[in-house]
Amino acid sequence: MTDTKWLIAGLGNPGRKYELTWHNSGYQVLDLLSGRWQTAIDRIRYRSLTAVVRLGDTSCLLLKPLTYMNLSGEAIREALRYSQIDARHCLVIYDDIDLPVGKIRIRRSGGPGTHNGMRSILDALQHTDFPRIRIGIGPKPERWDLADYVLSKVPPDQEAAWRESLMRAADAVDTIIKEGLDTAISRCQAP
Repeated sequence: MTDTKWLIAGLGNPGRKYELTWHNSGYQVLDLLSGRWQTAIDRIRYRSLTAVVRLGDTSCLLLKPLTYMNLSGEAIREALRYSQIDARHCLVIYDDIDLPVGKIRIRRSGGPGTHNGMRSILDALQHTDFPRIRIGIGPKPERWDLADYVLSKVPPDQEAAWRESLMRAADAVDTIIKEGLDTAISRCQAP
């Protein structure tokens, strides 16, 4: 039996001031997974906080890039290269302003949309053939600048829906690893 390897990257920005911001949704999902899988994401490698966990015959490298959002691709490219993980087994989790708060979307591939972190990853990897989980944080309030909004704290009246979507995203990661992408797409994303 051949072991399968996955890189699971949650996008965000390092530092306390970004902890509960919309833009750190990917980091938050990895925190949920680390608790669920009883591991600590605390080893610095590949310009990221990392952990390795085995789930059956699957080895998962959990990765929180420390490069800040707009340079996430550099850390992910480095991790894929040195860990010898096929880029098609790079699962990226990130916030998406084009989805409403509380929604998630799982995709096999695609473009970056308006997300600079995803743009960095696509530039670094030079292809789009890797799965991703998008976590809704929209819509942006009309008078807000986009950067100010994504870097703002999640307001109390939206926190429950946001946290529920983070849990569904963590469930989706679990399902992708254990049962496959098709099962996760049909089971985990809300209509």
